[in-house]
Order: sequence, then C-alpha cells, then structure tokens
Amino acid sequence: MPYDAGTYDVIVVGAGHAGVEAGLSAARIGAKTLMLTINLDMVAFMPCNPSVGGPAKGIVVREIDALGGEMGKNIDKTHIQMRMLNTGKGPAVRALRAQADKFLYQQEMKKTIENEENLDLVQGLVERLIIEDGMCKGVITQTGAAYYSKTVVITTGTFLRGEIILGELKYSSGPNNQQPSIKLSEHLEELGFDLVRFKTGTPPRVHSETIDYSKTEIQPGDDVPRAFSYETTKFITDQLPCWLTYTSEITHQIIDDNLHRSPMYSGMIKGTGPRYCPSIEDKVVRFHDKPRHQIFLEPEGRNTHEVYVQGLSTSLPEDVQKQVLASIPGLENVQMMRAGYAIEYDSVVPTQLWPTLETKKVPNLYTAGQINGTSGYEEAAGQGLMAGINAGLKALNKEELILSRSDAYIGVLIDDLVTKGTNEPYRLLTSRAEYRLLLRHDNADLRLTEKGYEIGMIKEERYSKFLEKKAAIESELERLKSIFIKPTAEVQELIVSKGGSELKDGIRASDLLKRPEMGYEHIQQLVPADFEIASDVSEQVEIQIKYEGYIEKSLQQVEKLKKMENKKIPENIDYDAISGLATEARQKLKEVRPLSVAQASRISGVNPADTSILLVYLEQGKIARISQ
Repeated sequence: MPYDAGTYDVIVVGAGHAGVEAGLSAARIGAKTLMLTINLDMVAFMPCNPSVGGPAKGIVVREIDALGGEMGKNIDKTHIQMRMLNTGKGPAVRALRAQADKFLYQQEMKKTIENEENLDLVQGLVERLIIEDGMCKGVITQTGAAYYSKTVVITTGTFLRGEIILGELKYSSGPNNQQPSIKLSEHLEELGFDLVRFKTGTPPRVHSETIDYSKTEIQPGDDVPRAFSYETTKFITDQLPCWLTYTSEITHQIIDDNLHRSPMYSGMIKGTGPRYCPSIEDKVVRFHDKPRHQIFLEPEGRNTHEVYVQGLSTSLPEDVQKQVLASIPGLENVQMMRAGYAIEYDSVVPTQLWPTLETKKVPNLYTAGQINGTSGYEEAAGQGLMAGINAGLKALNKEELILSRSDAYIGVLIDDLVTKGTNEPYRLLTSRAEYRLLLRHDNADLRLTEKGYEIGMIKEERYSKFLEKKAAIESELERLKSIFIKPTAEVQELIVSKGGSELKDGIRASDLLKRPEMGYEHIQQLVPADFEIASDVSEQVEIQIKYEGYIEKSLQQVEKLKKMENKKIPENIDYDAISGLATEARQKLKEVRPLSVAQASRISGVNPADTSILLVYLEQGKIARISQ
C-alpha cells in the first residue's frame, strides 16, 4: 500500500537535461519542488555526445540562460573546449559549441540542484501517477511512496520501456545500462496517451593512449574567451583539442559485408531513428557514392582516457565495431573501451500537448524532453525549462508563459512539436526558424531577459545590468545616426585601405558602417566615443546597423503574424459545425485544438483555404461550441 511521503507544488520525474531545468526553474520562481530520479549518480548525465551547443542548439542554450536557466552556466564552468561556429557567415547562423567534461558537468549540476532553495532531490522510480477527478495530483514510486503535488512534469528521456540493441543482443535497459522505466510507460497508455517507438544510438568509446594522433588533424578551441552565460566572468583558458579523421573505403566494405548482422537492416530495430544523426551503417548505405565520412575524436573529460568517436554511431555487433575502428586512420591499433549501441524507447505523441507543454488529456501533467519526441540535450533542456516554469506558475495560480516563434528558438521547437508533431526524433535546425535573423546567438538577452525577470527567474542585480546594456546600445545607435563624417583625406584613406570607394559627400556614421568593408572599430577610429563601449554593446550596434533593412523586414512579418496570433480560437469550438473545411483539415484541427488562427495555419494538412474559412467564421462571430 502507498504511504504519504510528502506534498509539493511541483514534482519533476527524471533528472536528465530536461529534468534539471524543470526542477530548478520551478523552484526559482517560488514553487516548492521535488525532483525524483532513478539514480542520483546519473543527474545531468551525457549518455551520448559530451558536448553542448552547435547550430541552432547553441542559441537555445543562450536562450535558456537569458530566461534564468542553468545549462549555459554549467557548461561554462565545466568545458574542456569552446568554439564559435560559422564565424565566416552572417550573425543568424553563428553558434557556440563546447566540449564538456561529462563527469564534471554532472557533478556541478548535482551540486547546483542540492544547493537550490525550494528544491528536494530524491532517488526513486516513479511507476504511476495519482489521478483524481481526471487531474494529476502526484506520483507513486516503486517503493510505495506517494508524493502529492499541484502539478507534475515527466522528463523520462529514453528510459520509457528502453531497450538496448547491440548486434544480435537486445535487452531491457535505459541508457548506459541503467534501470529502465517500464510501468510508467504502461500507465500512460492506460490513461489513453498515444505513444510511439523511437530509436537513437551512440558510438564506441576508445582509449586515448592507443590513438595515433599523427594520422589525424587537430581541432583546437578558440583563442578568444567564450561563454554561453551572460553572467560568466571567469573563463577556462587551458583547453583540450579534438581531432579529425575519416572513414576509409575498407571501413565501408566492412560495413557492407556485415549489413545482414546490423539490427537496423535485420528488422530487430522497430523504432524510427533521427534523420540528422544517422548511424554509420545508414550513412554508408544512403551515401554510397561518398568515399569517406568525417570522424571526430572528442575527449570525454580531463581525468579519463575515454574518447568519444563522433560520427560512428552504430549498433553493429561488437566484433564488427572493432574491425570498423581498425580501418580508420589513426585508430588501427585502438582499444575499444565501450561498444556503441542503439536504444529504443517510448515517446508521447507531442500533438497531445498544449503550447505550455501541459497534456490535453490530463490537466496539471506536463511532459518535456525526449519523451516528447526530440533528440539532443539542448532541445530537452529548453523544453524542461518551459515545462518547469509553467508547472510552477500554474501551481502558484499565475499566468503561464508561451514563447512565440519570433521570441526564441525554444518557441519554434515547442510550436513545431505541439502543432505539427514529429514522425522521427526531432532536431532543431536554423532552417526551421523563419525569423532566424531575429533569433541570434548575440541577442538572446535582449529578446528574453525581460520575460525571465517578470516571472521571477532573473534577479534584480542581473536585470539592472541588462537595462544598462540596453541603454548603452540605444545611446550608441543614436550617436552614430547623429554624427556626419566629412570626406577628409584621413577618412578617404581609411575607406580605400579597406577596399571601399571614396566618399563623394559627407555621410552619417551609421550609413558608413553599413558598408560591407567597414567595421565598428573603423568608425571608432574616425569618430571615437568619449566613453568606453563594451564589446557586447559594440557587437549589437554593428549588427543592428548593418542588417537594419533585413531586421526591419522580419519585424514587419512578425507584426503580421501577431495579428493572426491575436485571433484566438475558443478551446471548445465545434469544427464539425464549420462548413467548407476539408475533411483532413477538420480532423487535424480537432486533434491539435489550436489556440489561435496562426497556430491553425501551421498544422500539416490545414491549407490556406481552410485558414480563410476559419478566419471568416470567427470574424462573423458564429462560434459554434461543443455542448458541455
């Protein structure tokens, strides 16, 4: 029989990357929070790639930090290497990526959680939810502990009915041979949730001292100090390099010869894998014309010899994995410390969620992370942050927070999931964001700090510094727009030396900065400010001036979208009463139950004609509601 183990405002089930952000955010906005995890030694564990960030994902980490989350701060304290990617391209696609010391990352995150006020961390395997009057009121663990709460957030990652597959071997397990969560998955089905089977994989790990690095290319970190968090002031300078090598034709032959032994091709794996992170078997089959594929050798930490073989994700049998490794330049005599494997797990179909990440079927229950069909630590952490914020706000009887597609990549991610769903593990890409010029790495704080402050995630001191930065940007923009630069010999010489054409007349400093050859530092040479300009301020000034036309165009598109977002759809509208809607559109609208016309227009299967019919119907005021 269950026993009463305690009462909380919010309970978070799981302590992976979604769970830790959910628990910390709920606690930080003032909700008494409990975080339950199968194993206290696996808090914030990195079962796959020991890294944080990358294209689109790195911007999510900045957004998490701008809202008061932890991932950015934690990786800043524990990385072994940091690099800014796409520096030769425009600001919309630049992103930071860090190699983590995976063990230190875990330890620091666990310490942060243990020191957080309002947050209890407890080991326990949740098997059932407490449902009363159709609402979630708490959880029951394997040992019979019944914890009661106002809201619950499930962040079980790949543990739900997890199965590890390695060659012909298949067994019930969570990642890294952890105990799986089986009964909770069955319970969710009992409650009527639609679950799907997804798959992900991980590559082998090898011993660093058995690698011949002379046959590889060094990949050092940036010389310039970098950080994800806007609050980081101490920078790690002693970085460790990664190394690049490639598969060979022999590698591809070994894989081809052993495809019949691959669980992916033998039919043993049923789950759908991530398109944008395919296994090496998949790459060799799909890209048969490519003579080689990149392989990155990434250290797993400062105090371990384990090296992660990025690009070699596989579920081939162990003996084949050893042959494959030996066929790669630099790895001929390598010692494999851990074999790669695939893992299958249950996910909740995400169209069963509101944009707050609360489930439609069971009020007060939220889900976040890989359980919602995503891949990647960053996508999980972004969802965890929002689910924790909203579960906390709801528990405290406050208005919940929904980020729009023009607010953040996190908004794009959640909207894609709850509106379109996903038939494979979802990965964020810059191409998924139609307003990516607005959603940049450099301006996450300008987009989101205000929101974080309003809900209590951002403290007063940090908010004051943010307002100072904002004022400094505005001041410098005004200064450059008000100053005229005359075509003196000094000015013409500088412009020509940078590859530009001479001025024919005087020009505003801001207009001169718009020229592609001119940087902010050149304008400062010509018209220096009489006060010090911080580098993050000058960066904003330069980007906002250089891309002013494009940014303005994006903002106009956002304004049009806001009009559609403001056209709300009553939750209990009867779509069967709207004549003219296509059958598919009617079915999808009933399934997703969009909150606005804008969201309705993004549903797969709802075409522009259906949106127009819906718009006319709403504007006429003939709202047919489902009888209560």
